[in-house]
Amino acid sequence: MSAAPLSQKEIEDRLGDLPGWSLEGDRITCTYRLRTHFAAVGLTVHVAQIQDELNHHSDLTLGYNTVTLSVNTHDAGGVVTENDLNLAARVVAIAAGHGVRQPDGRARR
Repeated sequence: MSAAPLSQKEIEDRLGDLPGWSLEGDRITCTYRLRTHFAAVGLTVHVAQIQDELNHHSDLTLGYNTVTLSVNTHDAGGVVTENDLNLAARVVAIAAGHGVRQPDGRARR
């Protein structure tokens, strides 16, 4: 069974507790900056483990010293659901342990 879509207000309210995450169209996104490429790889692997545990996967992009996540729920028609926000919260909880300098904040809509 798929999760129910959240309203824009519900999403925006929850994003207030997720530093660096923003709503971009029909997805929530965040880019993390790390000190080294190796640190970025470590964060990427940890995020992949969480995604498998939750059985909910984002688009995950590894740059030299950045990791970008972009997620929505395909089973709900490509909109943001509670599943997406739960994944984001789990990533926020582990990011500092990987030496994230600061998430790249974007203006929240």
